[in-house]
Amino acid sequence: MHRTASNRRQSEQDVNRFANVMLESLVNEIYSLCKDQHGCRYLQKKLEERNPTYLNMIFNETYPHVVELMIDPFGNYLCQKLLEHANDEQRTILVETAAPQLVKIALNQHGTRALQKMIEHVSTPEQIRLIVNALKTNVVELIQDLNGNHVIQKCLNRLSTDDAQFIFDAVSENCVAVGTHRHGCCVLQRCIDHASDAQKQQLVNEITTHAFTLVQDPFGNYVTQYVLDLCDAKYSDPLIRRFSGNVCTLSMQKFSSNVIEKCIRIAEPSTRKILIDELLSSVFLEKLLRDSFANYVIQTALDYSDPQTRQVLVDVIRPILPSIRNTPYGRRIQSKIIGPPVGATTSSPNGNAPSSPFQGYPRGNGNGNTGPNMLVRRMQGLEIQDSNAMHAVNGSTGAAYSAGSSSGQQSQHQPGQQQNSRQQTQPQAQNGQHHLRQQSHHHQGHPQYFSHPFVHQPMRNAFTNGDFSGYNYM
Repeated sequence: MHRTASNRRQSEQDVNRFANVMLESLVNEIYSLCKDQHGCRYLQKKLEERNPTYLNMIFNETYPHVVELMIDPFGNYLCQKLLEHANDEQRTILVETAAPQLVKIALNQHGTRALQKMIEHVSTPEQIRLIVNALKTNVVELIQDLNGNHVIQKCLNRLSTDDAQFIFDAVSENCVAVGTHRHGCCVLQRCIDHASDAQKQQLVNEITTHAFTLVQDPFGNYVTQYVLDLCDAKYSDPLIRRFSGNVCTLSMQKFSSNVIEKCIRIAEPSTRKILIDELLSSVFLEKLLRDSFANYVIQTALDYSDPQTRQVLVDVIRPILPSIRNTPYGRRIQSKIIGPPVGATTSSPNGNAPSSPFQGYPRGNGNGNTGPNMLVRRMQGLEIQDSNAMHAVNGSTGAAYSAGSSSGQQSQHQPGQQQNSRQQTQPQAQNGQHHLRQQSHHHQGHPQYFSHPFVHQPMRNAFTNGDFSGYNYM
């Protein structure tokens, strides 16, 4: 406690030692004050007063040491403030003095902030020329550095596209080295954002040329996806066609499979057909279906293929289904190719078979007050005194929800959720009743659970055939 109080008093003394000090009394001491925490703050406040005399005094004693100060933990803050308030002539002198060491400054954790401030406040062509000439031979090194990449991004933000051409040239010449790097892939995306049309085409051409390498890389795949996300066929179509002949191989890899899925989603119809036809003609289709990555590509192909191609794909997959039915991937594939239940007339937005007999019916606002949710709520609310009839109703609701979720897609209410809800609202239920509910769940869908006289005919039709037209559930 005593030590803490002593440290606090010492800190207050350090802060107050410049409280009534005139800057004129610190001549020839300003450089050393720049490296002191409280002295640096004092000098910054003097610069904020916008007094030309103070500005000149601080500038004259600091500019010869600007490189050292820009990488100093405290001095870099004074340099940033000085660059804000200096006039064009003084700023040019600061840039000239620092130029030979700009790469060193950019790689430093403190220097990178001061250099970004310098780039932000460049105001003359001469200052821009000095910075460009100092950085242009080390662009890739800076891009791949934790601190340096922010300097390059500041150049992209602040400089004109013509002045930043040295960055686009370096990135194009080293597309793979930049695109497959943790920081480089982000900078390459920012280059695309800030490029002119000609520069963007320059970058995309290089990305397309090296697409096969980039797409398999943990970072490079994001670069290829970024080009696809431009949603411009003149950029995306040539890139997608580069994968032709390797679709199956790329579909079974962790990073590239994501890109192949996106290609199928956004490709032009003719290009999409090329990709899917390659999947169809593969002798390893069963391997693709079993693969933990490729199965998602197959699912995307089912979702986005035209009706004729989809039917061909379904016909090829169907004989393989029995061997993969019990795998998680097989169940998802099966859910996409099974037909609608008898009596169901709705279809999904992409033209595929409905995945649930509830699909297409009004869902309401999520509170269960419309559509089949309301039907289930009314069934549960029937005033049935016979406990066996109550179990029959519970069994029928379980069967209906099972039908709704058999496609592998999660319904709004799962069977287990309904039973838990019943148990919560009826805490007096006996163990025997709970057992009967569980038993009905295991035998859900059997006709005897719809045969009780209290479950009337339209309700039975609704849950056995998936046809709700005969039941007024509103």
